[in-house]
Amino acid sequence: MLNFKKFLLAGSAVVALVATQTGAQAGGFALREQSAVGLGNAFAGAAASGSGLASMFWNPATMTDYAGIQSSLSLFAIMPVSTITPTGGYLPTAVGNTGTGDMALDAVVPAGYASYQLNESVWLGLSINTPFGLATKDPYAWSGQIYGRTSKVSSINATPTLGYRFNDQFSVAAGVQIMQFKVRLTSANDGLLSASPTARTGELKGDDTAFGFTLGATYKPFVGTELGVGYRSKVTPKLSGTLLTPGGIPTTAASAGVPASNSPYDIRSDLTLPDQVTVGLRQTITNDFTLLAGFEWTHWSTFGRFPVYISSGALNGSLANTLYFDYRNAWYASLGGEYKVNKNWTARAGLGFERSPITDTTRSVRLPDADRTWVSIGTTYAVDDQMSFDVSYAHLFAKNGKINVVPGNPSLAYTVGPTALTFNADTKGRVDIFAIGMNFKLGAEPKKVTNKAAMVTK
Repeated sequence: MLNFKKFLLAGSAVVALVATQTGAQAGGFALREQSAVGLGNAFAGAAASGSGLASMFWNPATMTDYAGIQSSLSLFAIMPVSTITPTGGYLPTAVGNTGTGDMALDAVVPAGYASYQLNESVWLGLSINTPFGLATKDPYAWSGQIYGRTSKVSSINATPTLGYRFNDQFSVAAGVQIMQFKVRLTSANDGLLSASPTARTGELKGDDTAFGFTLGATYKPFVGTELGVGYRSKVTPKLSGTLLTPGGIPTTAASAGVPASNSPYDIRSDLTLPDQVTVGLRQTITNDFTLLAGFEWTHWSTFGRFPVYISSGALNGSLANTLYFDYRNAWYASLGGEYKVNKNWTARAGLGFERSPITDTTRSVRLPDADRTWVSIGTTYAVDDQMSFDVSYAHLFAKNGKINVVPGNPSLAYTVGPTALTFNADTKGRVDIFAIGMNFKLGAEPKKVTNKAAMVTK
């Protein structure tokens, strides 16, 4: 019972840290920043314990690599730079060729984990994360303001997990995702004056608590070799919230619009957040050097088009607008390594490439994301057998992109009349990420597995 109380204390520390989360921009708007250890090797081998205890985010079965009661806390400082420079279309001509400057907001994102080995075969775990986040803010008066002024997506995801180790080679685990998801989007919305620098702001916001699951397995065919595969399911928030339209909603290809209102409409909209599969390899090359490799596939094509309906009053059931995304499936591949300098210090580095779910056809002013390359370094200092600290840094080189809101693009808006509010622009971006982490091993181990070489006991 004493050990279980210590596990609850470790879990409480995780909750207290992650409750302060703030959304941030990432590939699509999913956040890979879940482990300070993993950041240092570009998240290579994350599904095979390459990200320490935090690997349970990608593959919950990896927690069976950690004996006794353990916890891990990570804190990320994410500093993106993203700019939109208009190049043509009706809007720059009508309201002036005004770009955004740096529209991406800095953020602090925590992540936390705790695991408890009940006996030789069974583990309990808890992770609390921010799997999705976005925060961009454009100038109040800029060329593309009718398509976006402020965008914020935030989430908190708690995942209790249960793992089972069949033998020294094979383990499985499953978990339940409990996600609080929030959205707030604003844009210029003032009827015929929507393109004016002084246009009033419309706002859509909503939230929901939704559920999903995680699955994972690890296989160790030889001592020093670990293969892992993990799955994170779709989560389908049923948003409820409000829609403010001070100037009415411009007619689009799929919506007849809604009358202007200075009072918010109650609205609802069903979203589908993507599922994800991650595979990883952790291979010991020498006593001091370990090779890591990973591949992650995200089912972003499920994030397509989502109608927004009025949910009360005389217009109950009417289509208010449609949120257009039309993302493509995306993937991320990485290669990294760890070198044990001495009994206290471990160094790591990694390289990754991310295929964005967003293309020149679907890129919006809210999230001008593009393919990116990750370069990472990091280190861990072990104070003793029970405590260690991590420090990592990554730079993301983003490919330049284009925004093309033109005929054929379903999000193209019109004024009352035939004038299409076309918008063309170039985008540029980069990201710097710093992370620190703390890892604790609490109390005595209930029972070690027989193959010590297959365990991570740091």
